[in-house]
Amino acid sequence: MSTELTAGAQTQISGKKKKIKKTSVTLPFLAMLTPGLVILLVNNYLPMLGTIMAFQQYRFQNNFIYSILNSQWVGLKNVEFLFRNSTLWENMRNTIAYNLAFIALGMVIPVAFAIALNELWRPRLAKFYQTMYFLPYFLSWVVVSYLVFALFQTNGAVNTMILKPLGIDVKWYNTRNAWPPILIILQSWKYTGYNAVIYLAALSGISTEYYEAAMIDGVSKRQQIWYITLPLLRPVIIMLSLLAVGRIFNSDFGLFYNVPMGRSALYPVTEVLDTFIYRAMRRANEFGMATASSLFQSVIGFITVVSANLAVRKIDPESALF
Repeated sequence: MSTELTAGAQTQISGKKKKIKKTSVTLPFLAMLTPGLVILLVNNYLPMLGTIMAFQQYRFQNNFIYSILNSQWVGLKNVEFLFRNSTLWENMRNTIAYNLAFIALGMVIPVAFAIALNELWRPRLAKFYQTMYFLPYFLSWVVVSYLVFALFQTNGAVNTMILKPLGIDVKWYNTRNAWPPILIILQSWKYTGYNAVIYLAALSGISTEYYEAAMIDGVSKRQQIWYITLPLLRPVIIMLSLLAVGRIFNSDFGLFYNVPMGRSALYPVTEVLDTFIYRAMRRANEFGMATASSLFQSVIGFITVVSANLAVRKIDPESALF
C-alpha cells in the first residue's frame, strides 16, 4: 500500500514539475505577446462599446460616457436610414462590384509578380524591383489624387501630350465610364507590391528539393510553376482571398473619396457605402445612423467570410481559416 502511495506521489510531483517547466518556457513568449494584446484590446475591442450608438439618437454632451448613458434609445430606426435612401442599392452594387474586381486581380497580379521576382537570378536586381513595386503602398491617397488630377484634368498631361495631338479632347472628371477602370488600376498599382511581398515570403518557404527533382525529370520552368509553385501557394492565396471576402461590403475610403475629387457627376460610378455614409453623416450630423450603417457592413462581412470559409472547408479542409 505504501509503495502504491509513493508511486502516486512521485507521479504527481513529476506532473507538477512538467507544468512548471512548460510555464517557465512559455512565460517569456507570453510576455512578448502582452504589448500586442494590450494594443489589440485598446484599438480593436474597446471601441466596440461605441456600437451602442447604433441603437441611440446619439447627442454629444460633455464626454463620451455621459453622452452614451443619456442618449435616447431608438432601436433599429437608425438602420432605416440606409434602406430609405434611393441610392443605397446603387452604392451597394458599386461596393460589391469593385471589391470583386479587386479580389480577382489580387489573386492574379501579385502572384505573377512574386513568381517573377522569385525567378530572378540577380539578388540586387530582385531587391530593386521589389522596392519599386512596394513604394506605391506608402503613398497617401491624397498625394495620389493630386497626381491623378495632374494627369486627367482638362489641361492635364493625358489630354495635352497624348489626346490633343490625335484630335481628341476628353473631360475626364465628367466622363463616368472612364472611372471604374481608373480606380481599379490605381488600387492594383498601390497594393500589388504589398501583396507580392506576402506571396514572395511564402515562396521562400518552399523547399528547393521539389524543383531539383523536377529538373532531373526534365520538367520545364512553366510546368514547375503550374504543378509545384501554384499548388503550394494555394493556402496563402485562399487565406488572403477569404480575408478580402470578409470586407466585400467595405471599401478603401481614401481611394473613392479623394481620387474622384468629390465630383458629384461621378457619384453613380464612384460612390460606395463608406463614402455614402460619410457624406450622409456630414449632412445630417447623425452619429447613430453612421454607426448603424457601419455595424450593418460588419455583420454582413462576418456572415460572408463565415459562409466562404464553410465552402472552402468542404472543398479543401486544410485551406480553411477555421
